Amino acid sequence: MIERRKLGRTGLEVSSVCVGCGVLGGMPGIFGYEVAAERGIATVRAALDGPFTFLDTSAGYSDGESERRVGAAIAARGGLPDGFVLATKVDPDPETGDFSGAQVLRCAEQSMQRLGLDRFDLLYLHDPEKIGFDAAMADDGPVAALVQLRERGVAAHIGVAGGPIDLLLRFVRTGIFEVVLTHNRFTLVDRSAEPLVAEASAAGLGVVNAAPFGGGILAKGPAAVPRYAYRDADPALLDRVHAIAAACERHGVPLGAAALQFSLREPRIDATVVGVSTPERLEQTHTWATFPIPDELWNDLDLAPPVR
Repeated sequence: MIERRKLGRTGLEVSSVCVGCGVLGGMPGIFGYEVAAERGIATVRAALDGPFTFLDTSAGYSDGESERRVGAAIAARGGLPDGFVLATKVDPDPETGDFSGAQVLRCAEQSMQRLGLDRFDLLYLHDPEKIGFDAAMADDGPVAALVQLRERGVAAHIGVAGGPIDLLLRFVRTGIFEVVLTHNRFTLVDRSAEPLVAEASAAGLGVVNAAPFGGGILAKGPAAVPRYAYRDADPALLDRVHAIAAACERHGVPLGAAALQFSLREPRIDATVVGVSTPERLEQTHTWATFPIPDELWNDLDLAPPVR
């Protein structure tokens, strides 16, 4: 069984595994392969009828194509299943880079049209590092627009999703946001998000950890994917992943299961986002999430300290 957890103080209950829809929209420049529309829609349809009850997408994934495919799957099913939580994100204008409050309102309206929804369970400010804290917090900026959408009931809850930990901490400390999403920074080889996880959890925010496989290296291994967080991995990181993979092999545990459950077993993390692009990948994720892992493996993995 997949555990269900409270998402911070939002009152939402979500599965501990969240289905990430970035790759199924087709972003070969980041992920290295294309995904056909039919396959993307079929994957979302399988997700809506599967064991996971939390789905994550964004207006900025493939210029809205991820949302279009999610919306097509929702329509084919006749709506979201009861108890299912869908999160999306507002992004800058893809052509002009505008990330004003007005752009956020336009973006949210377009997302509702693509998804076929009239409100959002959770709406994130996406990658605020593109404009910085001061511009994001301006009176006519994107944060003010998100607050407006929450006050109007368009967004039941709002969050912030991004990369730089120090920047995300500044947003957490405003007291405005209810959820924070970090990616590629709380994994078997990188714990640099530890201060964010600790502070956000203590403050009652929902904490969502995305990309537990670091872009694939912690799922397929360093020989197949010698990259971490979509960049070439340095030799020290590759050595650590080789050591982790060897420890997993000694204990008969798939590397991907250890990488996923490292995040799932952290009590301060409410949900872990796993990107999927096929129904079979959903099945594999479920297998990895429930694979029995002996304490001895965790002890072995704790011997070599990760990046902080």
